[in-house]
Amino acid sequence: MVPVAVTTKRTDRPGRVRYALVGNGWRSTVYLRLGAVLPDMFDVVGVVTRRPEPGEAIERDFGVPTYRTIEELLQQQHPEFVVLSVPWPLTPELTRTLVAADVPVLAETPPAPDVDGMHALWSDVGTADLVQIAEQYALMPLHAARLAIVREGVIGTPTSAHVSSTHLYHAVSLLRSHLGLGITPATVSAVEWSAPLVDPITPTGWTHDTTPKELTSVLATVRFAGDRVGLYDFTDNQWWNPLRPDRMTIRGSHGEIHDESVVRMADPVTPVVSRIERAVTGIGMNYEGTDLTHLSFEGRVVFRNRFEGGRLSDDEIGVAELLATMGAWTRGDGPAPYPLAQGLHDHRVGLAVEEAARTGSAVVVEDEPWMEG
Repeated sequence: MVPVAVTTKRTDRPGRVRYALVGNGWRSTVYLRLGAVLPDMFDVVGVVTRRPEPGEAIERDFGVPTYRTIEELLQQQHPEFVVLSVPWPLTPELTRTLVAADVPVLAETPPAPDVDGMHALWSDVGTADLVQIAEQYALMPLHAARLAIVREGVIGTPTSAHVSSTHLYHAVSLLRSHLGLGITPATVSAVEWSAPLVDPITPTGWTHDTTPKELTSVLATVRFAGDRVGLYDFTDNQWWNPLRPDRMTIRGSHGEIHDESVVRMADPVTPVVSRIERAVTGIGMNYEGTDLTHLSFEGRVVFRNRFEGGRLSDDEIGVAELLATMGAWTRGDGPAPYPLAQGLHDHRVGLAVEEAARTGSAVVVEDEPWMEG
């Protein structure tokens, strides 16, 4: 059954975005759900599934037509762009297919599995200006609020950042964005080790197993050009494991943000601590239903949920922001959300983290083709 649509309260909503989807994995359901719960904003015009059985399930559950090939989809539909949510090895080839058809692409991360694949993809489509990468982390509410505070100069010039939350290219993207960096050379050093840790939940659910498992952790320093430093900190299955919660710190010349806490100088002799506060409906005697409305800092809004009414998770809000930004970009009404060059660079630095951890030697990322200009 199609989920019941809701009417949003926000008046600054994006215009209706029409997109198609290739893939039927668990990540694809986020894009389908957004079209179902926010139909006045998002219109999923079709889904490509290689096998008919998943297609029948999508048609039944979401009321969206499905097709077996991209060519069949494009013969029947005219989306503003196509989202690729397929296994890593398939993404480059499907990206080439869509670019050849002059169709904008929003490709789930990473854009290609390895360095050779990234070089080949950039050589083939890098100048087409049709490919964006689906990196939603910096658009999620708390990250977006911290970014707004950093960009206001509240903690001065950002000099270092520490991310312990997600892995590889996602974490590198967060480090670069919070440090205010573009595509710059980077030198990566890393160590890895194994230690016992209870791993109580996986994507398939609670394990009911409290026996510690040997899990690998990686700690890496990423020294970007310009002497800004990122600290990468990730443990296997940290996305799911509640015993290794998210942490993020951004240090600047005049203060620091640590998770929801902000410390800075109010005047030359007065350090003060403030908090980023989350406002949620549906608590206590509020009957509007559970939903994020905004995040505030020192009495002012630093992030507002323009998809209020959708009852979305933080991750879904980030994806909705990405889709809205992508729609505006394809119409020439806004900036590119996350261009291919940035996605390739963050994945290249992420691969350097793995290499440095494996070899124990520093890895330098520079002179890549997408760094030119």
